[in-house]
Amino acid sequence: MFEIIISILKSTWYIWLIIFLFGAVIPCLVKIFKPKIKGFIGEKTVALILATLDKKKYKTINDLIIKIEGESTQIDHVVVSNYGIFVIETKNYKGWIVGHESGNDWKQVIYKEKNDFLNPIKQNEYHIKFLKAALKIFPEVKYYPIISFTAEADIKVNTTKDVVHEEFLLRTIKKYRTEIISDDLKDEIFDHLKMIREMNAEYIKEHVRNIKEKRRKINTEMR
Repeated sequence: MFEIIISILKSTWYIWLIIFLFGAVIPCLVKIFKPKIKGFIGEKTVALILATLDKKKYKTINDLIIKIEGESTQIDHVVVSNYGIFVIETKNYKGWIVGHESGNDWKQVIYKEKNDFLNPIKQNEYHIKFLKAALKIFPEVKYYPIISFTAEADIKVNTTKDVVHEEFLLRTIKKYRTEIISDDLKDEIFDHLKMIREMNAEYIKEHVRNIKEKRRKINTEMR
């Protein structure tokens, strides 16, 4: 009986190796990529919420990358509307969120654990700076920054800016009711941003190719 068991184990060693690798490697990968996964989920959730806006009044671009003079930034969501342009930064954090609108960093507090992260208000100001440069041919446009957190976050931030839970995102957007952009101008701005996204898609491909080429060279040199 013992010999039979040994024989089975020998013939199926690769299966046990796979099980071991999955058990050891997958948890590590999940830990490494968890913040990015959570961020991705948060952005997709907000994108679905924004998709319910009246399409006659609001046009949304998600995950917009703008490159200007060798620098680039990634904006989670841009909503072009008759009322102005909403620039939305999403944060998929839980726990206490503590900070001040003028501070460089905010804190995420979960029991005794504290983690600093970049003040998203300042982060969004940086995004708007790029957006204004990209849309400089439309100087009459107003910009409204919004920071959106998930329901798991307990927001304890000292600010007069729009820092809200995602469930209140639509209500926050809709509180701006003064029409300052015509339908034609709104469509023109939206088309201009789509053109920028398509141009930057080529930049992203080139960036990825450059990274792959650098890694290939490093691997070659190490042999």
